Amino acid sequence: MEMVRVVFLTVFMFFVLVTVHEWGHYYFAKRAGILVREFAIGFGPKLFSYKRGETQFTLRLLPFGGYARMAGEDPEMVEIGPGQTIAVRLGQDNKVKNIYIDSLDTRRNVIRGEAQFTDLENELKIRLDVDGEVTTYDVNPQAMMIKGTQQTQIAPRDRQFGGKTVGQRAIAILAGPVMNFILAFVLFALHLQMAGIPVENPTYVKIGDVSSGMPAQEAGLQKGDIVVTVDGQAIGGDYQKMIKLTSASKGKEMNWTLKRGEETLKVTMIPRGMEGEEGGKVGITPELPTRKAGVGETITKSGTAMVDTTKLIFIGFKQLINKFNMDDISGPVGTFQLTGQIAQQGIQYLTYWAAILSLYLGIFNLLPIPALDGSRLVFLGVEALRGKPVDPSREGMVHFVGFALLFLVMIAVTYNDILRLISG
Repeated sequence: MEMVRVVFLTVFMFFVLVTVHEWGHYYFAKRAGILVREFAIGFGPKLFSYKRGETQFTLRLLPFGGYARMAGEDPEMVEIGPGQTIAVRLGQDNKVKNIYIDSLDTRRNVIRGEAQFTDLENELKIRLDVDGEVTTYDVNPQAMMIKGTQQTQIAPRDRQFGGKTVGQRAIAILAGPVMNFILAFVLFALHLQMAGIPVENPTYVKIGDVSSGMPAQEAGLQKGDIVVTVDGQAIGGDYQKMIKLTSASKGKEMNWTLKRGEETLKVTMIPRGMEGEEGGKVGITPELPTRKAGVGETITKSGTAMVDTTKLIFIGFKQLINKFNMDDISGPVGTFQLTGQIAQQGIQYLTYWAAILSLYLGIFNLLPIPALDGSRLVFLGVEALRGKPVDPSREGMVHFVGFALLFLVMIAVTYNDILRLISG
């Protein structure tokens, strides 16, 4: 059951991180009036899917990310050429609500004819030649184009990603990383509430962890015991004093007095260390006394954690660039493995780790790497300066090449992760 719990917590954490990121894109795209065709978590084959409103919500097999697919971002509609025979069905407002591309003989209650003119983006009109009689029909902005069993809602120009202002598009793109930053702040705050703030000048030393096979475990020390004296010297809250006394007594018998609930215990231990080490150890880690964080402290210390972690992330980027080594990079497999190990330590540690990953995900996505949000923002910035968009085919090629390279790197680091797992 413990393994099931760890796997569940690990998968759930990644699900939350990706969902929050994509929800940022989805929500602000919808606010701008953009048609979001699909909100997906994961890639590859569909595991689960349902439609709500105009958007298809899907859960896919490979949990390596997700996407909010907006209308107009890539070719998606079947082109209707002049002279092509199609069928349309009118709604109660006498506007075209369904456009059929194939299997026309099986369609009922439709108007069949040769398309002379079709504009599904600007004018929203279809002109049909039905047995020599030419009629122009208005098209409903939410009309469906149907080919076989596939139904695709048309996207008028004002519902497409490219049909919005640079500002609206930039907000929709930026919202994903920003939501990760907000989530990271919330998770840092939750961790503070769970872990508390270390008490200044504590009055006692409480044992947190007892290392297996070390003198403390052999002497029967347990988590939660309070150290009262070491070789007759009162410890109080001075953990460093306890370390100093222990280190100086390597190979010598020591007398410890402990408090376990209402019981007072006296034990003897002989500190030991690895060959070549000067100091002795008994194998205990303190559980530092903490107090509950106030609202103000939670906000300020969560902000400090955000700043400090951001600095460490950029230091890591710098070191990676200066001395690139594939063995220093971990992919989804390695991250899942590490997350599982942290989940075993408890929800408190997993919350802190999730905050770090959320912050990292937001920062990484803002890097100007093709196929990432940062690259898309760069193209929007160029468009704002030029006063006209970059050729969509060229931008699409840049993102395609970037995605392909990222995919190859992902395969390489996943291969390394698997080798590390096999080799232990």
